[in-house]
Amino acid sequence: MITTPAQQLTAGQLTGQNTDHLVSHQQHLLHKDMQPAFAALQQAAQLAGFDLQLASAFRPFERQLLIWNNKFNGLRPLLDSNSLPLDASALSELDKIEAILRWSALPGASRHHWGTDVDIYAKNCLPANTSLQLEPWEYQTNGHQAEFNQWLSAHMGEHGFYLPYAEDKGGVALEPWHISYHPISQTLQQQLTLDLLYHTLSENDVAGKSQILKNLDSLYTRFITNICEV
Repeated sequence: MITTPAQQLTAGQLTGQNTDHLVSHQQHLLHKDMQPAFAALQQAAQLAGFDLQLASAFRPFERQLLIWNNKFNGLRPLLDSNSLPLDASALSELDKIEAILRWSALPGASRHHWGTDVDIYAKNCLPANTSLQLEPWEYQTNGHQAEFNQWLSAHMGEHGFYLPYAEDKGGVALEPWHISYHPISQTLQQQLTLDLLYHTLSENDVAGKSQILKNLDSLYTRFITNICEV
């Protein structure tokens, strides 16, 4: 079993507003105590014939806020559970919030803030002149990442990683590209409390804030703590 010292992040680190816990890795930022395990996972993948690369790693609060506000305000599309566009004008504010949360976290609540969670793919499996979409079909049967996904599912646990969104539990949609370093992230999940998130959202210009805060208890339970077990 892989173990690591107990982690305690500050409120700023937990919510993506401070980067003191991060180190650079291939033009991305990772949690300093996760980076060696990720490098080992990359090496193992290389030996198996896969060029494992990061599509996304640490994401700061400001970036998550921009993604959220653009989706809420109609500057980026809203997608249903099948990755098909939704008519935002036909949705209530709460419906819109829940639709966004299927694919994008609340600012301050993204696991990418911690540096323990990353989105990955095998670069050498991506067809020429094709952009990675980070949609489930790419990793499923006949998708270009399917073979890599099978290898990852069999071997990531050897390095301490797992899929928090391995299945659709009615909260965040299926994300076979999103891996988490369990020895650290399980502790940080407990530290991201409802009170901390409420305080963070209250202090920032988040689109739909009044409805978010009004329904934060249920949103927190459905979309933040509702993850798959190791």
